[in-house]
Amino acid sequence: MGIQEGEKLISTQVPNLGRVVNGWRIMNAGEYGTDYLVRAAVTKLGIGANMGQESLYPPAFTDIEGKQLNGSNKYTIHFDPGQLPPVDAFWSITMYNNASYFVENPLNRYLIGQYTDSLKNNTDGSLNVYIQHDSPGPDKESNWLPSTAPNNDFKLILRLYLPQESILNGTWIPAAVQRTG
Repeated sequence: MGIQEGEKLISTQVPNLGRVVNGWRIMNAGEYGTDYLVRAAVTKLGIGANMGQESLYPPAFTDIEGKQLNGSNKYTIHFDPGQLPPVDAFWSITMYNNASYFVENPLNRYLIGQYTDSLKNNTDGSLNVYIQHDSPGPDKESNWLPSTAPNNDFKLILRLYLPQESILNGTWIPAAVQRTG
């Protein structure tokens, strides 16, 4: 009985970690002090975490409107010119299914980010990332992160390695996960 109650307490804490900004849950997950419930919730979410100065992993369970991310919908993450994540190493967006596994897909693409081959900026220098089950079309596939099957929920993790001060102090705001269809 105690194990089940503990698991329930931890599971309840996961969606309440940090603060939500544009659908992303921002937290400095590697600093717990004696808050063992937060430590357990972070471990359940992603098997522990580094200190924020090394890396941050904001998850998104919902879109900007607070609706659960689901493979039946289409989403776009639009980075304005000059607003890509300010990091000294690299950034990426990774997708996971409800069981926290990668989502199998026809491109064998499990993340998209600054080192994704053939990623295309818009003519104004902005960047769109398309998150959906079906291809957004040949002209947009370079920026496509295939989502889980329709009717299946998923989560995204924004991985920020060696985040710059504007991320750490909250002045940089991550681009919203916007439902587009």
